[in-house]
Amino acid sequence: MHVDKQPCGLSPESEYVELAAEVFAMLADATRVKIILALRGAGELSVTRLAEVVDKSAAGVSQHLAKLRLARMVSTRRDGTTVYYRLTDEHASELVVDAVKQAEHVVGSAHHHRGERGSA
Repeated sequence: MHVDKQPCGLSPESEYVELAAEVFAMLADATRVKIILALRGAGELSVTRLAEVVDKSAAGVSQHLAKLRLARMVSTRRDGTTVYYRLTDEHASELVVDAVKQAEHVVGSAHHHRGERGSA
């Protein structure tokens, strides 16, 4: 697609380019990527359960969740004294999945293509 014909938000001059870079910066941490993947698979989890899944301390996971919450990538639900976290929408999850697929592709095990186009 020619640059002049791109939708407004997808042009290099878009006002969203800087915000997009901030999204990538937010996801440029392995623990946050693991948290996104865990929530993608589970729907919602408590800090304690997330800490178990990503094999990090609850305090550390809580700090990452606070950043993801400020970035509006996760939201919360309280049930008594337990706070459950869930993805706000599918966008962060899709970015992480695409990044993992890119990583697989780079290391030569691009099996994510199998079944998508009918060839390996």
